[in-house]
Amino acid sequence: MNYDNKDLVIKKYTKESNQSTAAFANPHQLIQMLMQGALEKIAIAKGFMKNGNIAKKGEYISWAISIIEGLRVSLDHSLEGRISENLESLYLYMNNRLALANLNNSQEMLDEVTGLLLDIKSGWDNISQDVIDEHANSVAGLRPESLTNTKI
Repeated sequence: MNYDNKDLVIKKYTKESNQSTAAFANPHQLIQMLMQGALEKIAIAKGFMKNGNIAKKGEYISWAISIIEGLRVSLDHSLEGRISENLESLYLYMNNRLALANLNNSQEMLDEVTGLLLDIKSGWDNISQDVIDEHANSVAGLRPESLTNTKI
């Protein structure tokens, strides 16, 4: 098997594996997957930037921008507080920095966005399972008291 075919097989497997995982993921896990995907695309873009592969660098930065834009448009602004507003501003800032990093071949800007995204992901990863379950139940229309009275 030549390397081009091997790369295609690996990409196809990875895509199908990710789609399968996403099909069974809860909303919290989907956000984690998107953040991880953006981080991976930025890291790969940085490698292409170092190697002077301008086309691939741009492709992966564009991919990261699309993922972060997906995170931005998925924000729930109906909740009280300013968290969604602050995250929206931060996502817009990160996408602007990524675009400038692409234009200026700036590894520093890629590193800046990586750091910001890692901070957000770290907070997201540390949300307790109780909070995740409570949110999932509220989205499904279940109340905690109704769960205790449910007979199996």
